Amino acid sequence: MSLLLNQALAQMLPSARVKEVTLPGINKIRLWLVDPEPIDRAFSSDEIIAILEHTPYWGFCWGSGLALARFILENPEEVTGKRVIDFGAGSGVVAVAAAMVGAEVIACDIDPISQLACKENACLNKVSFQVAEDLLALPEMEADLLIAADVLYDRENLPWLDIFFRFAPEVWVADSRVRNFSHSSYQLADTFNANTVPEMGEPYEFSSIRFYRSV
Repeated sequence: MSLLLNQALAQMLPSARVKEVTLPGINKIRLWLVDPEPIDRAFSSDEIIAILEHTPYWGFCWGSGLALARFILENPEEVTGKRVIDFGAGSGVVAVAAAMVGAEVIACDIDPISQLACKENACLNKVSFQVAEDLLALPEMEADLLIAADVLYDRENLPWLDIFFRFAPEVWVADSRVRNFSHSSYQLADTFNANTVPEMGEPYEFSSIRFYRSV
């Protein structure tokens, strides 16, 4: 049990905890994720406020990250030996997958608890990678590939699509939230099906993941 992550969850709800989860379709990867059982109930108004203030985005393996982790493990030649930035890393699932196939990885997320989750999940999977807080503080053009999964949930984040090229000549983006994504520097490469873990009761359309590559 990850005591540090449970302490972080207690800021949201004292009864919340993480559990070790083997990801569907990826037996090689295990993550510390939110255990839905102890919080499967109605919440008071104060609890709802606490959940909104301390939402543990790091405690879920979002569908796009799951899809990209599968892709990396099935196509290791795409990242082996490369210097890779996992932007908006969350649980670190993409960073873990890339490290497993021999990439040199930086997992980048502004949330300090996400940074902790990345470290805990790296340890759980017996891999190592660097964890950073701020992409803009990293050296420019020192990576070969930047990967961004589930970061376009808000259209205000779309300017990142241009910023990414300051840090790597090749960019992958996977997302299920923003439709009609059109950018001259990216093309749709594939579509995947993947659900967020643990299940959140999301609309079916969010299980359709669009995978874009830079051109």
